[in-house]
Amino acid sequence: MPWSRIISGIVAIAIALSATLLGGWYFTIMFAAIIFLGQQEYFDLVRSKGIAPAAKTTLVVSQALLVICTLNGSLADAVTPLAGTFICFYLLFQPKMATIADISASIMGLFYTGYLPSYWVRLRAIDSSSIKNLSLGGYLPPDWLDIIQKGNFAYLPQGLTATALTFLCIWSADIGAYTFGKFFGKTPLSDISPKKTVEGAVFGISASVLVAVVGAYFLNWSKPPLTGITLGLLIGIASLLGDLTESMLKRDAGVKDSGQLIPGHGGILDRTDSYIFTAPLVYYFVTLVLPLLGHGA
Repeated sequence: MPWSRIISGIVAIAIALSATLLGGWYFTIMFAAIIFLGQQEYFDLVRSKGIAPAAKTTLVVSQALLVICTLNGSLADAVTPLAGTFICFYLLFQPKMATIADISASIMGLFYTGYLPSYWVRLRAIDSSSIKNLSLGGYLPPDWLDIIQKGNFAYLPQGLTATALTFLCIWSADIGAYTFGKFFGKTPLSDISPKKTVEGAVFGISASVLVAVVGAYFLNWSKPPLTGITLGLLIGIASLLGDLTESMLKRDAGVKDSGQLIPGHGGILDRTDSYIFTAPLVYYFVTLVLPLLGHGA
């Protein structure tokens, strides 16, 4: 494996973990950068098919959506259809008549690379407003040694623990699927991504489940085997579907990578495709399912 790939991967993980720990606007700024760069790559793929999307307008409303999610996450679902309406309004009154493909690609850009990823901000914000102890809504544990010695995660914001656990599940699924599939994979999973195998996918999802079950015990969730297995399955499957969806977009555009921003890894979408469909599922699992089992958000 090239050193550029290893170093860039370590740097990316360090930034992600730091922003996740701090939360608040620090986390929002990280995702604002990811969404901005990811949307640029998405619209480049779209333009390669001769489509003219409302790229700048979509970029602006997606950033506004992130700000609103940080200020008041409950307003995000109300703002999204307004943003879609604004995008259509912009396209319909251009000098050149917009096509169905132009409008569809623009709305898809808002949904796929703006609205869905914004759930990460909403997920991290759970229980965080009342426990912030830094400027810009950030947070640091008051006593690191206490956490290590006692394994006491109870007083940490649930948004922090749920986000960190989700990241660990996604990483486990990706690493497990790649490693097991490379050495033991024999059955092709889909023509969309010829290198993926059924064996690798099953092992990756199983790795996600294992990490989620362990996390459920450490976080003292109700019915940890059940909640862990359910969450692990949701994350593992959503991670795989996100990967395949991005592969389908690249395959249709006729490119190997969505970009060349990250040395040895390709573009932002190449590295974050597993995260796109995951956040909404985890958010509603934490806010709707866990409270029903006696462990509320």
